[in-house]
Amino acid sequence: MRFVTATNRLIDETSPYLLQHAHNPVDWYPWGEEAFARARAENRPILLSVGYSACHWCHVMERESFENPEIAGLMNQHFVSVKVDREERPDVDDVYMKAVQVLTGHGGWPMTVFLTPEGKPFYGGTYFPPVDRHGLPGFPRVLDAVARAYRERPDDISKTAGQILDRLAGLETVAGGGGSPLDPTLPQRAAEALLRHVDADEGGLGGAPKFPHPAVFQLFLRRHRVTGDPALLDAVTLTADRMAAGGIYDHVGGGFHRYSVDARWLVPHFEKMLYDNAQIPRLYLEAYQVTGRSDWRRVVEETLDYVIAGFGHPDGGFYSATDADSEGEEGRYFVWSRDEVAKLVDPRDLDVVSRYWDVTEEGNFEGHNILHATITVEQAGRLFGRSPEDVRAALERARARLLAARAARVPPLRDEKILTSWNALMIGTLAEAGRVLGAPRFVAAAARGADFIWEQVRDGDRLLHGWAGGHAKQGAFLDDYAYLACALIDLYEATGDRRRLEQARELVAALDGRFRDAAGGGYFFTAHDEERLIARSKSGADGSVPSGNAVAAHALLRLHHLTGEASYLARAEEILRLYQDEAGRNPFGYATYLQALELYAEGPTEVIVVSDDAQAAKPLWDVVARAYLPHRTLVAARPGDPAPLAPAKDRPSVGGKPTAYVCRHFTCSAPVTTPEELGRLLQES
Repeated sequence: MRFVTATNRLIDETSPYLLQHAHNPVDWYPWGEEAFARARAENRPILLSVGYSACHWCHVMERESFENPEIAGLMNQHFVSVKVDREERPDVDDVYMKAVQVLTGHGGWPMTVFLTPEGKPFYGGTYFPPVDRHGLPGFPRVLDAVARAYRERPDDISKTAGQILDRLAGLETVAGGGGSPLDPTLPQRAAEALLRHVDADEGGLGGAPKFPHPAVFQLFLRRHRVTGDPALLDAVTLTADRMAAGGIYDHVGGGFHRYSVDARWLVPHFEKMLYDNAQIPRLYLEAYQVTGRSDWRRVVEETLDYVIAGFGHPDGGFYSATDADSEGEEGRYFVWSRDEVAKLVDPRDLDVVSRYWDVTEEGNFEGHNILHATITVEQAGRLFGRSPEDVRAALERARARLLAARAARVPPLRDEKILTSWNALMIGTLAEAGRVLGAPRFVAAAARGADFIWEQVRDGDRLLHGWAGGHAKQGAFLDDYAYLACALIDLYEATGDRRRLEQARELVAALDGRFRDAAGGGYFFTAHDEERLIARSKSGADGSVPSGNAVAAHALLRLHHLTGEASYLARAEEILRLYQDEAGRNPFGYATYLQALELYAEGPTEVIVVSDDAQAAKPLWDVVARAYLPHRTLVAARPGDPAPLAPAKDRPSVGGKPTAYVCRHFTCSAPVTTPEELGRLLQES
């Protein structure tokens, strides 16, 4: 039996999650050939443990089991133990999570999977406690039973592993859709089906736990634009209001927590993920364009300013997450006692602040208070005889003092990996928010983020998945390429910089060359020339992040409309046909796909502004920014450009003035030169 008392092999890794386990008495290996070679040489099973740095129960299992010398001794005696950061290796996580779901019917993190030395799974689960409790077997009992079964019943192990591999192969076979004509009515029918699952009291979909699902509500906004159905907009309004008022939103520092454990959005799982704080503000940004509501604009600005300040790397790029725990307690950094608030807030503001944010002696979370808005500013003003402006000023004074006090607490751990895919989501949102809100700071942050990825997270012309500790490694996945291509198109539309468009085209060319399934259409999650695992995923469904295939379809369609190249359209049609039947059966998981299908069916609104003076053209672009154009092609053109983009061909300026054209379905308006004329055209489009 071997005990590791100082550090293990994870000490040489760059992932913050792996480094958290570098001092465990477990003889951990990182994922790689060294671990599998030892397992083969000694005929030992692999114990694969997968988690991530912001995962509360991952920390619990580490404290209870991986730091326990006796449990670690069992692991070291019977297994070759491999620790994986799911964010660093989403391919490994995806394959073995599907195996656990086949075995148990559910999944989650921490994930524990037992493999043959060839990497074939035969048993697994999620969290295991150190002793039998809550109906779960204790981890030592699991370790003993698995080790004994591996030694004494090798035929059974082999049979189980084979059955799981067969199921994995079946899960990745897309049934139907390949030859079906595309159905332009599917997005509307899907939205109507999804609308029936909206919580009519609290917003969101279903009950507890409650996740934001921004892509579903973006689909509602798109269908409302087409149909005018008030129920679709009402669902968005209710959900956006409840989330912004709830504890899932950080009323002191800005930004959204991962999800709410209750149906009221009150008690969050306190980790903050970059991908949530990229996707949710985009929903609020679109809702702001539709309604003009300034409170939703404020949510966008507060969240993105929080991300730039709290997640931003000094050289550009954005870190991955902050933890749910601090000082060993979940949520400790974010909650308040009544006494703390009373000491910090101006006495003349205490009553209104406490009523607005539900601060009480008994608290609303384990004796403490999660700040959440229980009434509107206007209602607070009526209750306390103060004007709405006075109430807002009181809340802002209180927020500033609470933020300063919170900054003195021990903060949650920040995972300082920079992941290409998640950064791309943030880059796209920042670019779009900067364009829509007229906020140069957001466009500048998007450009710096894109430059960081392009310069630091590539190996020659090969995109990489992540960067940490000064080093980039691991070949990029489908999501990295597809998300970044879309983000660069967003950045092109925000800046008019053609270099961004060329970068997007380079990424899409790599997708075709390295990821495309030539036989079945669509793109695999892993590249042809990267490590081959026991199964190869090709999915069209959203998870906590959008489907890479659906985002690729968006990128291809947008590039087609910008360049006129038919090959982009053909690739997009492949993806749309491939997943159409699945999207019809399960619209909940295919909201991003459905938006791409809608873009395909309806086509974009094309806006071309011809000018050689960016400042003079700004009033026209300001009008475009205010318009809700979810499917659009925006082209900043110069008179006499020798190589104009497709929509700008034969589009002259009028009288040397900045000139705009609006085109739909291959028909263009007469040129206009004033913001008023352009506004009327956009209202009609």
